[in-house]
Amino acid sequence: MTTSLMILIAGPYASGTGGDPALMRRNLDRLEEAAWPLFEAGHLPMIGEWVALPVLASAGASGPDHPLAAQVMYPTAARLLERCDAVLRLPGESRGADQDVAIARERGIPVYTDISEVPGVGVRPAGAVTP
Repeated sequence: MTTSLMILIAGPYASGTGGDPALMRRNLDRLEEAAWPLFEAGHLPMIGEWVALPVLASAGASGPDHPLAAQVMYPTAARLLERCDAVLRLPGESRGADQDVAIARERGIPVYTDISEVPGVGVRPAGAVTP
């Protein structure tokens, strides 16, 4: 078993969607697809939107296109990177994900650009159950 890491999954969320909620949901689904292989490998997957979107909602914002989003979305990822051990950067244009990578590299946090690079991925931990 590898050491358990908290890994920020970074990739497009709002980029290229023109604010279309269905396209943003599809992007979030794509980010979430990486969560199971990381978890199965013994890691704790994290996606910034899992934190930022409820924070926005609790502040009364209507969504990621609300003016308050600029004070929540990118700062949430920056705060998460104070606690994350690595970043998994998924393909696709994303200013936010690129910013996450830059912060990670600045802080000496490993950045993986393919899920197969993450320690333990593809190796099932003892007692793991396949869905």
